Amino acid sequence: MMRIMTIILATLMLSPFVMAEKISRNPANLQLASVSAVVVDADSGELIYQKYSDIVKPIASLTKVMTAMVVLDSKQSLREMIRFSQEDRKAINNYYSRIRVDSELPRGEVLRIALMSSENLAAASLGRNFPGGMTAFVAKMNAKAKQLGMKNTQFVDSSGLSHFNVSTAADMAKLLAAAANYPEIEAYSTTSTHTANFRRPVYRLAYVNTNSLVRYKRWDVDVSKTGYLNEAGRCLVMKANVDGRDLLFVMLDSFGKTSPIGDAGRIKRWLASGKGGSVATAAQHYQKKKVSEYLAQRTTASIH
Repeated sequence: MMRIMTIILATLMLSPFVMAEKISRNPANLQLASVSAVVVDADSGELIYQKYSDIVKPIASLTKVMTAMVVLDSKQSLREMIRFSQEDRKAINNYYSRIRVDSELPRGEVLRIALMSSENLAAASLGRNFPGGMTAFVAKMNAKAKQLGMKNTQFVDSSGLSHFNVSTAADMAKLLAAAANYPEIEAYSTTSTHTANFRRPVYRLAYVNTNSLVRYKRWDVDVSKTGYLNEAGRCLVMKANVDGRDLLFVMLDSFGKTSPIGDAGRIKRWLASGKGGSVATAAQHYQKKKVSEYLAQRTTASIH
């Protein structure tokens, strides 16, 4: 009797894992609002899902992940005070920022608000305060991309405000995997809320994370970055633990402000049950248009 009970208990303990292995995860069943997407196992490198992962697209503020890596690789002091200048404002085409010109903040804090809250003036100042200025900084960004094997990626500024910062979902997965090896990027990009204390003059600004999954601690996220431009759509990269598995998520050119978050949820559901849910009709039309444009461009390029 004891032997039978032991077998039954062992079977019950193992059954969830056995059932999980039998789940049919047909990629065709996963409906996403993002035009391009990739999901990769962070530990094994296994490609779990991909959707038009080779389309070269603007990546908006996802650029700031590379900005952070270049800053940290340079070993510049994170305690050194950085002054925000009029030159920085010109670098972002006078794009709105709450930071006052001529005020100062430690480099580490500048990096934090660039990553967690996508502060464009912060990202511009990091590039300008690099040895050799922005030109040298961008050169380092592109050299780092080449080193990581990002063959379809190009950077032209440190903020991502230019639509000429381009990459693919496949390349961004490589960037995300590398970024996860930097403790500072882990800590700064997943800060939910933060108050920055500026000097000259003294004032404070409160910041929140642009990823609601991080801001409200809904997921176990190790690295996160959002991005948006008209030309890029809504973008999101993150490394997150899903059911005990570390995964790299890349979603590019998503239709709708919260669509990348919705896509993350659909991917999570698909992994657990094989069911991918559905997306709004408007998002479906948007994707068809973008994919058609891409296929037409690729056809034209192959002809020439």
